[in-house]
Amino acid sequence: MAALGWLTPRRRSATARSVLAGEAAAEAARRSSADAAHAEEAEQPDGEHPAPAEQIPEFPVSGDERAAAFFDLDNTVMQGAAIYHLSRGLYKRKFFQRRELARFAWQQAWFRLAGVEDPDHMQDVRDSALSIVKGHRVAELMSISDEIYDEYMAGRIWAGTRALAQAHLDAGQQVWLVTAAPVETATIIARRLGLTGALGTVAESVDGVYTGRLVGEPLHGPAKAEAVRALAAAEGFDLARCAAYSDSHNDIPMLSLVGHPHAINPDAKLRRHARERGWRLRDYRTGRKAAKVGIPAAAGVGALAGGTAAAVALHRRRR
Repeated sequence: MAALGWLTPRRRSATARSVLAGEAAAEAARRSSADAAHAEEAEQPDGEHPAPAEQIPEFPVSGDERAAAFFDLDNTVMQGAAIYHLSRGLYKRKFFQRRELARFAWQQAWFRLAGVEDPDHMQDVRDSALSIVKGHRVAELMSISDEIYDEYMAGRIWAGTRALAQAHLDAGQQVWLVTAAPVETATIIARRLGLTGALGTVAESVDGVYTGRLVGEPLHGPAKAEAVRALAAAEGFDLARCAAYSDSHNDIPMLSLVGHPHAINPDAKLRRHARERGWRLRDYRTGRKAAKVGIPAAAGVGALAGGTAAAVALHRRRR
């Protein structure tokens, strides 16, 4: 994305940054989806079209082109956090050192323990992540993300959620990932899953090189809702006929925006919220994993610490 000279995120209100992040994500998503569609048309022989689905479920409604589905990524479509798996892959490729990986893990653990988004801490997290890719080319991250998907992500896709997404595709509807992960990585994941495209965090770039700044803020919480709203306006979707899927209470703004919200592998707050409002719930975790939903902070710290230990062990084995 070209540099925006007038962009001064720290001076903007949280709402303004969310709107800017959402609009930037929608613009990037539509551009990526259009490029993919043109490439697919070029490869498709004349007169050849995909075979129609034999069975269409009652929901989603077949042929309703003004309806679309929006899926959160982390722990909804895929087990774990995409940004963590991306970090593992970048560490393996020597984008940063072991001490930076440990710092990243600690920052994420602190956030899970605190349970709140302290502005100064979130700014520190953003600066750390952006410093990793600053000066690298966008095309390079796209290529690496494709490799990292095979290495760390492909085997972590929830089959149940994947089937839900496929049901929307079979009904002729667009299906979009909506995630705080970098839009380049999110686009690769969406492409590999056969989805329409992805809404993700947009990092500023000039002449195809990352500047180390964001456009707005990470696509998280209210920013996701703004991105969905912007994309719906551009594509002509009727949000009352759209569906959204997420595991996190942070995505309640996005879930509340559509007529068909679903809680997938929900955390405790989202599960309670969904039950109070009669939203649909689905849980694809084992009984033991689902029981841990009441203590997400401890579980998150354990996972991050374990992942860091694994990366450090890998580093030592190589030496």
